Amino acid sequence: MADLLTTDPTRWAWALALLLAYALLCLGLYRQQRRARRQAREQAAALASGDRPILIAYASQTGQAQTLARHCAEPLHAVGWAVTVQALNQTTSAQLQAATHAIFIASTYGEGDAPDNAALFQRQCMTQTLDLSALRYSLLALGDSHYGQFCGFGRALDAWLQARQAQPLHERLEADQSGNAAATLAQWQGTLAAALNLDASTLANAPGAPAPTTWTLVQRQHLNPGSQGGAVYHLELQATDAAAAWESGDLVDLVPPPAAEDAQKPPAPRSYSIASIPADGGLHLLVRQTWRDDGTPGRASHWLTADLDVGSTLTLQLRAHPGFRLEDNAQRPLILIGNGTGLAGLRAHLRSRAALGQHANWLIAGERQSAYDQLYGAELQAWQASGHLQRLDWAFSRDGEPKTYVQDRLREHAALLRQWVETGGAALYVCGSLHGMAEGVDAALREILGSAAVDALVQQGRYRRDVY
Repeated sequence: MADLLTTDPTRWAWALALLLAYALLCLGLYRQQRRARRQAREQAAALASGDRPILIAYASQTGQAQTLARHCAEPLHAVGWAVTVQALNQTTSAQLQAATHAIFIASTYGEGDAPDNAALFQRQCMTQTLDLSALRYSLLALGDSHYGQFCGFGRALDAWLQARQAQPLHERLEADQSGNAAATLAQWQGTLAAALNLDASTLANAPGAPAPTTWTLVQRQHLNPGSQGGAVYHLELQATDAAAAWESGDLVDLVPPPAAEDAQKPPAPRSYSIASIPADGGLHLLVRQTWRDDGTPGRASHWLTADLDVGSTLTLQLRAHPGFRLEDNAQRPLILIGNGTGLAGLRAHLRSRAALGQHANWLIAGERQSAYDQLYGAELQAWQASGHLQRLDWAFSRDGEPKTYVQDRLREHAALLRQWVETGGAALYVCGSLHGMAEGVDAALREILGSAAVDALVQQGRYRRDVY
């Protein structure tokens, strides 16, 4: 108590300096977000001016299709087109029927699924019989041939448009993330320019992969020794070149070294949610060792958690993930839901919220056993004790019967969930496995809040997912 009531002027000066620094950090982050929103509104208004209207609609889960759409908009506006850029979920049947030209850039998610910002369009608009005979369109499909339903949503969208008598400006093009996507993007740019009677260079130089950055692995910690599940590691990396910038919700891509027996076949890129913010002084990852069906180790996870020595360098690509950033939800209460290593993206949001002084946070996290799998448990408990984390609910599926999952916790606290969302205006962020967890959470939310209310949250950007 004596320390708390100290009259030492030096201690008071340090305390005031820390409080001032914290307040300035919060103010800076708030002003940065407000400035970004204003610039986005101004850019959209500027692009919409012109003589010939054209719609650019994207279906994007991790940001690539959205980036391509925005990159395409500026050169089209420069040559006289009035451009509207929006997610497919924001696109109405009336808008399509009134349009004469449209560009669709459509990613496929999981096994042929529509990305979250196109799922409502698929359910509500693509079930309608519309007359789109006045519409001429370009369609670029993005996918990964490692999945069975390569470009499944892009192909479904193309088939629906043609069945509604829309006229393609050119044959659908498909860019393979695991193949020569850059060549397909260049082909699409040239083909689209020709179809719109533009100079071939008008749409050239689509944004490629993010610039690589070099990092040093400075720490690796095994978080769940004794667990029934795969070993989970906390990794800390520090940039070795220019200062790297990212926001909570963003991703990193990496390509592990090829296995010795498979040196001629380059491994597929692997994406990880970032578990930290730049103010932490480094980039944190949460990685579980995985095993393939044939019993061989997952290449990227074992390289990061076992083969890569602490002190070694590696190359990463930071990738913005606008669909999972805080954005307009930065000042709202947050309900964060995830399982396993999905806690990474949620932890980054909690750290960002701490920097913003926003403490209306509720975390629902799922794992196997309470004795071994409370990932970041000490940190979460400290946040709960300090009031930064107003509520923490764990769901452990291997602590006896019946098995308990995060969707079960939602149903247990249905009244509180409705209060946070309907009265408090909370936003929901879901991070972790698509099949099982994310599907179960979505079903529980629709049961508790109603499907129409959940669809409205998606439209408002208050229900966001980083699931895989």
